[in-house]
Amino acid sequence: QVHLVESGGGLVQPGGSLRLSCAASGSRFSINAMGWYRQAPGKQRELVAGITSGGDTNYADSVKGRFTISIDNAKNTLYLQMNSLKPEDTAVYYCNTVVVQTTTRYEYDYWGQGTQVTVSS
Repeated sequence: QVHLVESGGGLVQPGGSLRLSCAASGSRFSINAMGWYRQAPGKQRELVAGITSGGDTNYADSVKGRFTISIDNAKNTLYLQMNSLKPEDTAVYYCNTVVVQTTTRYEYDYWGQGTQVTVSS
């Protein structure tokens, strides 16, 4: 089992920045990919940014040029640098990872508990 712990959320003014972190812990696993999703009240959860262990990234159109996803493979930690934040970025942000158990080679999907990001003046 893999545990994901998110941090870095909070209240920020429009135009401000936040950096989210997601630390993965466990044993006998390797990360295939990680991503950040967000869900605002009344809306479906959407992919914000994703990254593979090899460094390939993709972003939602709404955050391109403003957000940067990165991963520290040695620390099993995912980051999301969010710049030029807008009120519409307000949501609960969830960390997700797809891992492979080194023993069985089975893939598993895990989610963090979420961290609130509020962009408001």
